[in-house]
Amino acid sequence: MNIGKKGEEIAKNYLLNKKFSIIKQNYHSKFGEIDIICEDKEYIVFVEVKSKFYLSFSNLSERVDYIKQQKFLKTVKIYLSENITEKQPRIDVIEVTIFKNKYKTNHIENAF
Repeated sequence: MNIGKKGEEIAKNYLLNKKFSIIKQNYHSKFGEIDIICEDKEYIVFVEVKSKFYLSFSNLSERVDYIKQQKFLKTVKIYLSENITEKQPRIDVIEVTIFKNKYKTNHIENAF
């Protein structure tokens, strides 16, 4: 399993433990992909997952630059046009840092 898929699996389990219901994973549009779409009582949440190994010096949140944000927003709009909901939409980023046999998550709500 590659690091991206491993990070998405960790993020999904994190969200399930936080009592979110997973609606869809890897939703695609012509503009890009939403890693996880989930919901709680109040929000429908569109999640971008960023993963890295602990030895990497990159800052995960910097990987969601302006261009990535615009493509993500367009994909969210397409999803919402196809799937009516009364819930408030929210965009989150979950950063996953993978150590040898452990991991650390950082959940950024309303990321952009």
